[in-house]
Amino acid sequence: MTFETAIVVAPDHPAFAGHFPGQPILPGVVLLGWATGALGTALGRPMPPCEIAAAKFLQPVRPGTVLLIRHVRQPGGAWHFEILAGEATVASGTLKVAAP
Repeated sequence: MTFETAIVVAPDHPAFAGHFPGQPILPGVVLLGWATGALGTALGRPMPPCEIAAAKFLQPVRPGTVLLIRHVRQPGGAWHFEILAGEATVASGTLKVAAP
């Protein structure tokens, strides 16, 4: 099972304030929040508690970037996620979701 969610990073997103002046970069915690939230939306229910079993941040995300969040169900019930900007993977990881 695979889910995909598109997000446009708002140029005025509050996370850019002070992170970093003149070179705004979206904090990784925002990407993780979007990854977990998008999975809950795709599953059609509020996101249950989950463990971020792994996370890698590979490239910075700038204001106005169009992102694609892809979730793929893994054996055993975990979800692998990739966050893409075009062809480039900007983040990836694994979410272990508690039973509803």
